[in-house]
This record gives sequence, structure tokens and C-alpha cells, in this order.
Amino acid sequence: MDTGTHIVMGVALGGLATLDPAVHQDPVLFNAVLAGTILGSQAPDFDTVLKLRNNASYLRNHRGITHSIPAVILWGLAISLLLYMSIPDISFLHLWLWTGGAVVLHVFVDVFNAYGTQAYRPFTRRWVAYGFINTFDPFIFTMHAIGIVLWLIGFEPGITFLVIYSILALYYVKRYMDKRRIIKQVKEEIPDAQIIATSPTMKQGFWRVAITAPDRFCVGKVENWQLRLIDEFERKPLPDNELMEVAREDKNISAFLSFSPVFTWEVNLYDDFTELRLIDLRYHNSAQHYPFKAVVQINDNHQVMSSYTGWIFSEQKLQRKLFTDDNPSAL
Repeated sequence: MDTGTHIVMGVALGGLATLDPAVHQDPVLFNAVLAGTILGSQAPDFDTVLKLRNNASYLRNHRGITHSIPAVILWGLAISLLLYMSIPDISFLHLWLWTGGAVVLHVFVDVFNAYGTQAYRPFTRRWVAYGFINTFDPFIFTMHAIGIVLWLIGFEPGITFLVIYSILALYYVKRYMDKRRIIKQVKEEIPDAQIIATSPTMKQGFWRVAITAPDRFCVGKVENWQLRLIDEFERKPLPDNELMEVAREDKNISAFLSFSPVFTWEVNLYDDFTELRLIDLRYHNSAQHYPFKAVVQINDNHQVMSSYTGWIFSEQKLQRKLFTDDNPSAL
């Protein structure tokens, strides 16, 4: 989920903690728990600082090890210990349980996005992306915001957020059933579909779908629960040649390949270099454009001239990125 939603979830969990008699009866413990749930709700996303390095590092690692099972345990313990060292006269057990719960909730809600996480690591590095909740869901955020406002005007926070989370649990079930409905439509349209990647948007009745069939990729959208296929690409393996070996070693191409399960590619030949473009098919937008891609330019001596991976919405911006952000020759 987005940062704002994780913040309001942290506040909500702090309010929910008042149902715990130990927290309810001890204002000092409550303040520590509230700080712990807010920090814990943000902790797994501290890897966002990798953006300061480059997009490849961010893409390869964001929602990776920081969302793994060992990390979830360590985040809760580390934050609880830091708070306990500052306020030792409180129950560490209750502080840790609620702080750790905030970390768990963060990772739990992230697996329902199309982006996903490596939540089952170290058992598997597979990206877990169930794809039926948008990264920012207006309904989820609004329900949390309503709960916080009710708390501020005097409503009992524990009961308030218990009711809100009961409603949200039903909402998650509803969105899961929406996804099942879409998958059924896709299978009726494309009987040989093997993998169906769904990407919900902020609009309830509007979804994007990327479909993997034995010989092709199909891209479609669902609008008002009507499926419409808009693009089709031949499913072809990446070239097995020296150029591709060089490309795979590039940090941007390597990061893209580790993250994107449904993509097409194209090779463009120029006078003194060859360009490889990898295009993620899951993120088609209304402008008939696929903005998430990786590009590498390799000269005739099989040396990488420049490369980039990330969100690109115009060719002009891509060219600027290639020759400034991640261009080895510019370092």
C-alpha cells in the first residue's frame, strides 16, 4: 500500500490496542504502543532509501528482504527495544505484540497489490502479488480516516476500529470475488490462458489484466465489469546470443527480469549501437502506453553505453534518463 495508508493503519492499530486492558489502563504504555504501531506500520518500507542510489537497486530490493519473515520479526523487536529503552517502566510484551502486529499488517496488506512482496522469503523468493487491492484504495483509506476523526471527537477507539476492520474484512472478500469474476471472464474469452495477472485501479469497476497463453501475451481492461482485449503480443524467448549475455549483466535489465513476469521485448539497430527494450505488459494506461520498462544500449564492442529501468511516460524523458541517471559513461 502507499505510505499514507500505512500511516493511518498504524494510527488505527494504536487505537485498536486500547482493547488490550494493559494498554487501556496505562497511558504511558498506550503512548509507547501508538508510537510503536506507527513506526512498525512504516518500517518494512524503509528500503525506499534505495531510490537515492538508483532505480535498479530499488526495484530489485523494494518489498524484498525487508518484507521477509525474518525481517518482520526483527523490525518488531528492534522498534520495541528502542522504545522500551526510552521508557523502561512499561510492559515490553504488550509493546512488542502491538508493534510487531503493525509490521505484520503492513506486509499482509501489501501482498494483495499487483506489485506484491517477497513475503515468504527465505522459503522462496517468489513475488507474492494477489492483485485485487490497488496500491492506494480510496475506500480503505477513507474508512481509516473516518475512524481517526471519530476517535478525535470522542468515540471509543477500540470499538470504532474493531467495527471498521470488520467492514474492511468484508471489503477484501468482496474484492477477491471481483477478481474471481474477472478471471472467469478471461478464461471464457481465452480458454488456453495460463497466467492471469490482475491490476485493480482506484475505480471499483475498472481493472487491467495481462494474460499469458502458450504462444502469446494478451492485454486487456475491464470497465464496468466488461472485458475488452486491447493488445496481443507474440510470446517469444529472449535471444540467446552474446548481446543478450551482456544485457543480462546490466543492473537495470537484471532488476527488471527479476521483477516482471509478463513482458515483451524489442531490439532496435542503430549505426554504432544496439538497443534492447523490455516492456512490462501489466501496466497499460489510458494513453495506450506501457510506461514500465527497461532499456539498455550496447555499442558494437559489446559494452553497455547506457541503461535505465522504471516508469517512463515519454520518449523524451527516456532519452534524458538514459544519458544522465544511470549512464555508466557519465559517472
